[in-house]
Amino acid sequence: MLKVLLVLIIIAIATYALVRVTQRRGVTPPLAGTRRSTRPTGPLGPDDDEEFLRDLDRKRLDGDGPDS
Repeated sequence: MLKVLLVLIIIAIATYALVRVTQRRGVTPPLAGTRRSTRPTGPLGPDDDEEFLRDLDRKRLDGDGPDS
């Protein structure tokens, strides 16, 4: 039983070492120091669009909007 356990431990150590060597050689490491941009990446909402806001003001002043 002790011999089987010793063989399993040796196989596990050899597999671990082989995986570590493979990871270091062939694959680029993950980018650990990447920064996220401070700008939001999604589309602008309709309330941020200047043309939309101008159109709202025009509708409000002309009496075309829901507030009239």
